[in-house]
Amino acid sequence: MSDRDRLRQLLDAALDEDNRTLGEMADGAHSSPYHFSRLLSGATGEAPVAMRRRLMLERAAWQLGNGSSVTEAAWAAGYESVEGFSRAFSRAFGHPPSSPGAGHWLPAPNGIHFHPPMSLWVHSTEQAMNPLTEQLVGHDLGDTRYLLDLAKAVDPAEFHRVRMPGLVVLAWDGPEESLAQVLSHHVRTREVWLAAINGDAMPPQPEHVEAVDLWERHEATAPRWLAMVRDLERRGAWDDRLIDARCEPPESFQLAHVLTHVLAFSAHRRLLARHLFRAAGVETDDGDPIGWLRSLRGEADGEEH
Repeated sequence: MSDRDRLRQLLDAALDEDNRTLGEMADGAHSSPYHFSRLLSGATGEAPVAMRRRLMLERAAWQLGNGSSVTEAAWAAGYESVEGFSRAFSRAFGHPPSSPGAGHWLPAPNGIHFHPPMSLWVHSTEQAMNPLTEQLVGHDLGDTRYLLDLAKAVDPAEFHRVRMPGLVVLAWDGPEESLAQVLSHHVRTREVWLAAINGDAMPPQPEHVEAVDLWERHEATAPRWLAMVRDLERRGAWDDRLIDARCEPPESFQLAHVLTHVLAFSAHRRLLARHLFRAAGVETDDGDPIGWLRSLRGEADGEEH
């Protein structure tokens, strides 16, 4: 069997409707899970289950654009709940499945995409999103979601308790003396920059915040932030400048600098939040992106939809 035929066999096994797990894919290709994963990952630069998940989401986006309901697309993609499908779809495409999108392809390291009705398309000249950018932004958004999930279970008095009197991270943001203030500024940062980039009205700053409200705001903002980053990457627009006329005097920001600023202070505030969680008696992980990346690989090696 030629290398090309063997790759086709591996891809067919990965995309077979009945093969949901790595073990089932490997059986379909008459291989062990270890060798199947090593061969397909080496040939395509993408883990088998991660590729299947991406292609199923691409197919779902195509189906939605052709009249399928969100429920129908979720079941066809192998998800056990519409809620789980909607979260995965929003993280991948930057908008919920109920909203129309410009296309059904996602960034890919190999140019392999779903092509209707049930075939693959290989786009050999595709410029995929830089893997490092994808990892940095993905970890930032995913870790923020993890912390906000923890915050929802914290007693409100502990959530608002002043534990770091006088702390100011950035002068224009004001005090960050409590877990509530740190997470509030953390969530608001992306809202403010998105408004500046898109020319929208500045989002209001609530006087009192609760953890569930911050979680909902993050879930609304995260897909839009990811979509914006991917659009800048696709257009090679990192050197473009944002002129924010709301500053006095108006100020110019290079978009690459904006992303670097957000990621730097996001990392700082996520570590501050962990310190405050522990002071409130709530255990957290250490926030190391190595662990996050390894957990993603673990999902790709054994997770079912």
